Amino acid sequence: MKSEIRRITPHSSEWPTRLNALAKPPGELFVLGRNLAEIAAERHRTVAIVGARNCTYYGEKIARDFATYFAALDWSVVSGGAFGIDYNAHRGALLIDGVSIAVLAGGLDAPYPRSHDGLFAEIARRGALISEQPPGVRAAKGHFLARNRLIAALSIGTIVVEAAYKSGAIRTARDSAELLRPVLATPGAITSPQSAGVHALIRDRIAELVTSPTEALEILAPLDHQGDVISAE
Repeated sequence: MKSEIRRITPHSSEWPTRLNALAKPPGELFVLGRNLAEIAAERHRTVAIVGARNCTYYGEKIARDFATYFAALDWSVVSGGAFGIDYNAHRGALLIDGVSIAVLAGGLDAPYPRSHDGLFAEIARRGALISEQPPGVRAAKGHFLARNRLIAALSIGTIVVEAAYKSGAIRTARDSAELLRPVLATPGAITSPQSAGVHALIRDRIAELVTSPTEALEILAPLDHQGDVISAE
């Protein structure tokens, strides 16, 4: 697998130029899978779906349903390859042979978590695995926070499905908001700790509440091409 990993820079033809909107864009990326110019270029529709690792069955279904819906419309579904919502977002896209992109926190020669090796192999066939870390570097705590900004920057907008107050998904949502890109959130039970962070995003007017994939599309679709202008501001 290591020999198939390629290094790209901002000068590479497949560099995702949406990343240039970041205050601190990466100087290089490592990619395994399809050419990013085909699935993550500015002209391509990409949506991030993120959320809690320790999610509920409700959250799993919502993540899969939203991902399948967008993938069926030829959107690339971006997430972080983790347990829980991330896993189900990737699976939802792959269920219909859609395109999914996983942004990982460690080197692509030994992607974390190892129990997702089968999932990562499918993602690499249909979409791509991306990491800011070179091969040989293990995922570390600081890497997860750093990769969240890449998930946000690669996407026209971010959908948060279940997230506790202290959650990497909340950081991704805030990264998206800082880029002036839409943050959408699906509500959960008011007694559910897995939805406490989501409800805070809605309450603080960082995220717009959505209850179906069609509602999310109504918000994101007008930004399909205009979003490139917004993200560059």
